[in-house]
Amino acid sequence: MSKATNTLKAPQKSILPWIGFSLLLILIDQISKLWVQARLDLGAVVEVTSYFNLVYVLNPGAAFSFLADQAGWQRHFLSGVAVVASIVILFMMRSSSHRKFAMFCLACILGGAIGNLIDRVAHGAVIDFLDFYVQNYHWPAFNVADIAITLGAIGLIVDELFFNKEHKAPKPAKPAHK
Repeated sequence: MSKATNTLKAPQKSILPWIGFSLLLILIDQISKLWVQARLDLGAVVEVTSYFNLVYVLNPGAAFSFLADQAGWQRHFLSGVAVVASIVILFMMRSSSHRKFAMFCLACILGGAIGNLIDRVAHGAVIDFLDFYVQNYHWPAFNVADIAITLGAIGLIVDELFFNKEHKAPKPAKPAHK
């Protein structure tokens, strides 16, 4: 490898701290779901404020109950998607290990994907319990894993648009004035 090529490659850093962060998110997600299962009956609604309820629902679909009304095939399909996405994210983490914000976002997505995968394997559906609403309109219930996935995805978009200099074409040099 030539010296010029070597200087363009960013140093490889360990992804283990970020895997640890993903594991922490999984732990928080699963503990929160266990707490809901221990405190609420399935289908229960506990009003906390005039815009927020704690609920206990099982979502057999994906985000915002997408595919929830299907006959059951979606459990295996969405579990497979989570496994493939997790593997892809691990490879992305290896190639992005020098970019802290991107690593944070990828770790969030990984933790959320695995947190919801655990639910699908254990319960056949994802446990959702956070219910925000305005008057009679309720946002679809969600959980800690969903928050992590959403923040990670938004963060990756922001990172790509504003912070990732690796994929941006260099600006043309301004001509020197005489």
